Amino acid sequence: MPPRLLCATDFSERSDRALRRAVLVAQAHQARLDLVHVVDDDRPKRLVDHEAADARALLHRMAQTLQQHDGLRSETEVIFADPFEGLLRAAETRPLLLVLGPHRRQALRDAFIGTTAERVIRKAACPVLTVNAPPAGPYRHILLTTDLSETSAAALQGFLDLGLFPQARHSLLTVFDLPFLRLAMADTLPPPDQSREIAAHSATSLADLARFAAGLRGPLLQPLTRRREAGEAAEILKAAAEIGADLVVMVSQGRSALARMMLGSVTQQVLQQAQVDVLTLPCPASA
Repeated sequence: MPPRLLCATDFSERSDRALRRAVLVAQAHQARLDLVHVVDDDRPKRLVDHEAADARALLHRMAQTLQQHDGLRSETEVIFADPFEGLLRAAETRPLLLVLGPHRRQALRDAFIGTTAERVIRKAACPVLTVNAPPAGPYRHILLTTDLSETSAAALQGFLDLGLFPQARHSLLTVFDLPFLRLAMADTLPPPDQSREIAAHSATSLADLARFAAGLRGPLLQPLTRRREAGEAAEILKAAAEIGADLVVMVSQGRSALARMMLGSVTQQVLQQAQVDVLTLPCPASA
């Protein structure tokens, strides 16, 4: 049975970008590429029926194009549901990847519950690839991020075991924090002492990261550490820009309620601000 990718489309330019990336990944892995569109059924029936008919026709033409021009087999589905519930239902089929375009924000609704894409990422049982940049070829440099926890190790190992992007360079980043430097009393610490503290914590963080990386099977991982000066999400995106990463890999949530809240917040901020693609991994079921 060939691997299977699932690309969600709303037929927008954002979705077209996601589809082209999904095509590149599917071709590289000889995978089937299925297409899904969600029709919001909380509207008058005639509007729902009309949109569904149009969606089926468009999906059929897209599947034909994938077969004729890209050599990919594709099945299509229209799901009637709230967009979030519909995509979550689609993800329950456990594709290798669920591929999404960056979701258009609806200011009032999203201020409280997040975009459809962000909500799906928090709940999906499969990896979710959010395509932000125009696809220009295979990924060249992947930045994996970790908090050095067992949950992170299990999720990253699951990703590495997929062997998705074997030609890309892989870097592994952790962000360490020195809260005392943000306290009022930090001004009483002479700059040379501050520099020594930063250097010592940086060396410890790098050693911890090297041990973490040694426990992962897969490609060579270049360890990177950054001190948190702005938010953690900002440091991740700065690191990605500095090394020229075109894909950032993150774990969508942690084990405890607090970890889920903190890690989920960082992931959400990265998703909202990233100009490069972001692959979010589900928290392992055993974690």
